[in-house]
Amino acid sequence: MKRIALISMIFALMSFQLIAQQVITGKVTDETGAEIPGVSVLIKGTQTGVITDAYGDYKITVNSDSDVLVFSFVGMKEEQIAVKGKKVINVVMKNNQVAIEECVVVGYGVRQKRSITGAISNSLKGNTSGVMIRGYANHIAYDKEFNTESYASVSENGYKQVTDEPLSTFSVDVDRASYTNVRRFLNQGQLPPEGSVRVEEMINYFNYDYELPDDEHPFSVGSEMAVCPWNNDHYLLKVGLKGMEIDKENLPASNLVFLIDVSGSMNSSNKLPLLKSSFRLLVNELRDEDYVSIVVYAGAAGLVLEPTSGKNKKTILDALDRLQAGGSTAGGAGLMLAYKTAKEHLIKGGNNRIILATDGDFNVGESSNASMEELVSQEKENGIFMTVLGFGMGNYKDDRMEIIADKGNGNYAYIDNLQEAQKTLVSEFGGTLFTIAKDVKFQIEFNPQKVLAYRLIGYENRLLNKEDFNDDTKDAGEIGAGHTVTALYEIIPQGAEDAEVWIKTVDDLKYQKKLVHRTNDTSNEWLTLKLRYKKPDENKSTLMVFAVKGTVDEFKKASHDFRFAASVAAFGMRLSDSKYIGDMNYDSIQDIAKEARGEDEDGFKAEMVRLIKTADSLSKQVALEE
Repeated sequence: MKRIALISMIFALMSFQLIAQQVITGKVTDETGAEIPGVSVLIKGTQTGVITDAYGDYKITVNSDSDVLVFSFVGMKEEQIAVKGKKVINVVMKNNQVAIEECVVVGYGVRQKRSITGAISNSLKGNTSGVMIRGYANHIAYDKEFNTESYASVSENGYKQVTDEPLSTFSVDVDRASYTNVRRFLNQGQLPPEGSVRVEEMINYFNYDYELPDDEHPFSVGSEMAVCPWNNDHYLLKVGLKGMEIDKENLPASNLVFLIDVSGSMNSSNKLPLLKSSFRLLVNELRDEDYVSIVVYAGAAGLVLEPTSGKNKKTILDALDRLQAGGSTAGGAGLMLAYKTAKEHLIKGGNNRIILATDGDFNVGESSNASMEELVSQEKENGIFMTVLGFGMGNYKDDRMEIIADKGNGNYAYIDNLQEAQKTLVSEFGGTLFTIAKDVKFQIEFNPQKVLAYRLIGYENRLLNKEDFNDDTKDAGEIGAGHTVTALYEIIPQGAEDAEVWIKTVDDLKYQKKLVHRTNDTSNEWLTLKLRYKKPDENKSTLMVFAVKGTVDEFKKASHDFRFAASVAAFGMRLSDSKYIGDMNYDSIQDIAKEARGEDEDGFKAEMVRLIKTADSLSKQVALEE
């Protein structure tokens, strides 16, 4: 009887738990009614939680009517709400007021910072040097005059006349950091600074519906041509690559080294705390055969976690939780120790990778761009790839992190909120961490019978000499599993009415003549596209060749992918005040993006539509102030 009673009690408890379990849904907004993506929603006292999507929506399963949901977000006051029978819990989060009282010496005078609240502002009137930057990713007081963020200069590509330069050669680029960094500035109420807008990274932030490869090559190649939306006399060429997808369980074993900056510059809410939350998401994706080491650096570098299997997630998470920020930044020493650790525990045939997480503010030892470039260029030959994750603001060093990723056979992303961490480290796990092809190069030969001149949109820091294409010793970019890569060219066709506006003539040559090879076989070809790539563990490249021919579509009849990519390019060009964008304004760019979104399950394309509107408002405000 006692046994029957005990069994009955157990079933009763199980039944109660099943009845008590329920799904809670809701939306999180700020005081203005704007949705907040990336809000952490946790069941209090547990590690169970979710984050809000691009529309501020969430869905979470609770185990008890007495559970309490904790809503937290950088720069917002934490909200705790008891379930108590509710099925829908909508939350309005309030700005967390930041008060800073300190003196700042400026010139020969002293100005005191005032308390700064949550209104968007580019400048504060009166006798103050404080500037409030408010955004969903960050909410801290920030002084423009002491901003040390640095970006490499970008000199926009101009037109090349085909008879003079028929070949266009460049390295593939799958970095996406520029788009999220631009998003950060716009959400903070600022137009992005010069050098921060890299159009190719904005275009490649989005995934496109390209066909998967169906042959021996690790990626597919496709192209499309239509009338250019910002200049109807010109055409736009889109070239798209799609990397093969690999199921997570079929990915090779990983030897990952988390290289984490714990210097004093990381001691703010949108740096080390966000970093640790981001890495928690990645750790949850690890399998038993994956191993993680943790190297940290501040005044010195140290190994805080020996290689640990993914089955021991608690050990890895506990090591992350213990990290604290403080001290100077010995970035070079950290990199060297990370490479040493990765080499000592190398998995042959596996995924050996360093994941560097930092604001890039190196100031001890190897700190110049040139010395960092030399270090990672030497070490990449050991089969160890690099992923760079940028965090923070105010002293952010974009130029250094881009160099480390580019020269270290790696990719580069900027994490401005937990939703972006989810996208980069979970949703795009394979593309971020697993390389399927390295040293991927484009070379396009344009047909002078059809094309007068061309202009590569973006990729300014990825240009190669024409002879580099066949040189297997020349470094180029990598493609990860499932990645899409898109490149756009603006083409001036033969007979274009505005050709004289863009093409500057020179005197005829005395010692050689410009010859155009004409055959019936090539008369309908616009160009020939060539690609070279290497498999991750090989040093000899494979060549792919495609001819592009046919008619040019009207822009409105082009694919969703084509039109959306064009809208992203136009957005970047408008932000950069490109001379090639003509009279195309933010409203018309937004219209194109809105109509071309297609399937947008995660809402990232809808988010860009909203960012275009924000940029429009900010640009008008700047014009009024001028």
